[in-house]
Amino acid sequence: MAKVSFRLVMPERELLATEADMVVVPGSEGDFGVLHGHAPVISTVRPGVLEVLQGNKVDRRYLVVGGFAEVTPERCTVLADEAMPFEDVTAEQLAERERAAERELMDARGDQEKAAAEKAVAVAKDLRRAQAYYATR
Repeated sequence: MAKVSFRLVMPERELLATEADMVVVPGSEGDFGVLHGHAPVISTVRPGVLEVLQGNKVDRRYLVVGGFAEVTPERCTVLADEAMPFEDVTAEQLAERERAAERELMDARGDQEKAAAEKAVAVAKDLRRAQAYYATR
């Protein structure tokens, strides 16, 4: 089976560059799997878990927070706003992130600050749900 070239990049650095049998990306319209030969796609990425598979097994997982995915028949590149190895993040860290976002929302002044804080709360909740789901898999 041919492999797909995969890169996970954040604004400040590259997190991963590897060859994979499949990559599962949390797209804004739903998760999608990328295999070698995939049709070209550009998609936004929603907060969730990105999986890199070798064979039929998950080799690596990352929590990602937004960004874009670009897919060609030979490669998949995810430009993430924020990404971290799944095993490096605890449920308590995500709960604290949510509490901090809720405090920011309560302290928000003006529509722009309120909108940014509401988005931060929604992202934190999405990450907690994703982490809780994948922690048992």
